[in-house]
Amino acid sequence: MLLALAACLSLQGGADLSELPVLPSKGLEKSATDWLVDALSERAAAYRNGESTELILDNGLVRRSFRLSPNAATVGLDNLMTGEAILRSVRPEARVTLNGIEHDIGGLTGQPNHAYLDPAWIPAMKADPKAWRFMGYELGVPTERLAWKRVRHHAPDVVWPPKGVSLRLDFAAPPTAAELGKVRVSVHYELYDGVPIYSKWISVTNGSAEPVLVDDYTVEILAAVEPESIVETRAEATPSSPHLRVETEYSMGGLSFKNSRGHGHRWLIDPEYSTQVNYLKQTPCLLEVGPENLVLRTVAPRETLESFRAFITPYDSKDATRTALTDGRVYKTIAPWSTENPLMMHVRHGDKASVHTGIDQCAEVGFEMVILTFGSGFNIEDGSDTNLARFREYVEYGRSKGIDVGTYSLLSSRRVTPAGDNCINPATGSPGGEGMIHGGTPSLASGWGQNYLATLKRFYEETGAMLLEHDGPYPGNLDAAARPPLQRGVEDSRFVNWMLSRDLYSWLRARGVYINAPDWYYLTGTSKCGMGYREVNWSLPRAQQVIHTRQNIFDGTKYKLPSMGWMFVPLTQYHGGGAAATVEPLDEHLDHYEAMLASNLGAGVQACYRGPRLFDTERVRDALKGHVDWFKAHRDILESPIVHDASRRADGRDLDWIMHANPRLEERAMLVVYNPSDVEVTRELLVDLRYSGLKKRCQISMGTGYVTLTHSTPELALDERQRTQVTVTVPPKGMAWCSFR
Repeated sequence: MLLALAACLSLQGGADLSELPVLPSKGLEKSATDWLVDALSERAAAYRNGESTELILDNGLVRRSFRLSPNAATVGLDNLMTGEAILRSVRPEARVTLNGIEHDIGGLTGQPNHAYLDPAWIPAMKADPKAWRFMGYELGVPTERLAWKRVRHHAPDVVWPPKGVSLRLDFAAPPTAAELGKVRVSVHYELYDGVPIYSKWISVTNGSAEPVLVDDYTVEILAAVEPESIVETRAEATPSSPHLRVETEYSMGGLSFKNSRGHGHRWLIDPEYSTQVNYLKQTPCLLEVGPENLVLRTVAPRETLESFRAFITPYDSKDATRTALTDGRVYKTIAPWSTENPLMMHVRHGDKASVHTGIDQCAEVGFEMVILTFGSGFNIEDGSDTNLARFREYVEYGRSKGIDVGTYSLLSSRRVTPAGDNCINPATGSPGGEGMIHGGTPSLASGWGQNYLATLKRFYEETGAMLLEHDGPYPGNLDAAARPPLQRGVEDSRFVNWMLSRDLYSWLRARGVYINAPDWYYLTGTSKCGMGYREVNWSLPRAQQVIHTRQNIFDGTKYKLPSMGWMFVPLTQYHGGGAAATVEPLDEHLDHYEAMLASNLGAGVQACYRGPRLFDTERVRDALKGHVDWFKAHRDILESPIVHDASRRADGRDLDWIMHANPRLEERAMLVVYNPSDVEVTRELLVDLRYSGLKKRCQISMGTGYVTLTHSTPELALDERQRTQVTVTVPPKGMAWCSFR
């Protein structure tokens, strides 16, 4: 990101820490507070140590300590939730390659043993004469990294930008790089209130009269304590990397966090760690955060280049439920737009009568958005005045009914003409082929790609559309072509195409446009990707689709909030299956339709209801409206995280259930129970409420389907583990629920 000349050239603060408060004396004992449940009294703030030799960022969960002399360097990174040190060795604050030469930014040298960092060693450590020198710091508060226009419902407990403290460390070139004397490199940190997350990035400001080429950068270099010591290196016993959650804006190429994050960071073997237990010294315990390929960005005089941002979260446990709940809190903090979760109809046909019918029916039952789905016949790439006017009428009609309207665009998994405007496979010199994700992708840096992006922006500017379903965002394919002035060649092609995608999504997010995109672009503006399902399963018999739906939701929400993944309800045939697989005629299959509504809405998940209509009789309309009204009455808790170890995955053999919990709401928890059998089932369940924040006693409301049976019961007692017994009766193929306050 290129910015106008920033204030970071005005070096402030130097190494004077005298105005900072002294950090209260604390050891590294394990915290007694469960941050996932209890509100923390500590806020993220900057401190100094008693000797005024260290600047410290601390929020009660994570602490990072910096020496500022003889150069700035991180000398402590502590997990205050577990009482454990994360850092074992001092490294440079960052690394950047300028005009083809690699430069370390800050850091200290001379540590005698890299297995641990003894504070007594630090005063004797030296500045590397070739490393960039610390010049000053500035403290502040976190700022918006992208604009979020709030135009629809979202989680009530999110704040943007997140509250906390920010720190900027400024560095100047050493005498060995005198030609860069008017260039500044700044290392930025943000630490947030109430969550164990810190963000880090760098910026390069060119105060000279000549352009500077940023070939590459590394925004974090962290020599972390290894989680285990394994002597041998074998296929079945490879050393594990440290238990840190590392995510960057530079994510792409997957519908899960695990499959999309590898482009922006890597765990490496530490060549300085000679005392490690692993005999071959192969322990992956050196974190480097930066793009795996070059960026090759030119910084013109009086401009600033910002890197992508990294977000690093120490986990407090390897427990799968706690890590999942931590992941959910991460996204609510750094991508709160991912909690937007509109009820959406995918209108099957793009003609005026079909679109108006879809809008009318959505308004009648409480849906909130209409999308002209894939295959509808509407072409967003037709930039004619006639086509724009046609869609503008749809948007205005929808607005008159309180319904947002948007449409679909295919990017990845397609070929465009001319052939040279597709990403060129470096192995073959031609588009597509082996190794290209989705079989190939158009290049956004090509002439076609630049026209495509301009066409999309014009469409949203002139029609007022409020949704984009972008099918196949750029997935990370390399492109061997040079495409001046944007792209030099294969080396920077991934970064350039990601950057163009990021800029589009951030631009749309600032306009309030909701973005469905089957890829992990949440941190740059998208709200939802696929929950994770096999598309051809929607051609299975209806009863099987119901079980698959609940299984897919249970599995997908281990890595996503319920609002972050879409499911699918094909009202008409999809991928085959015939009459046995489809919901139409809707009245005839109302039992299945309701089962799919309950399975999705009870989990707080929105599906793509794809067809020509949402209802075909008043009976279906009333049932659909009943489910939607029930969902909206409990929306905030239903869209809250799922506690997986208090839930039971669907298997078709017995009751299955979902437990939502949120200690920040008045309605603290919701248990939704499903019965896959053909007979009514009454069962006493032991309900685990430990993540709800409820203590000792609670009140409960209960219902079946969308009907409330009891508004309140006498208080129930909780045991010492915040559990209580609840008796539920679930109709055949039906759903029952219990709300806890």
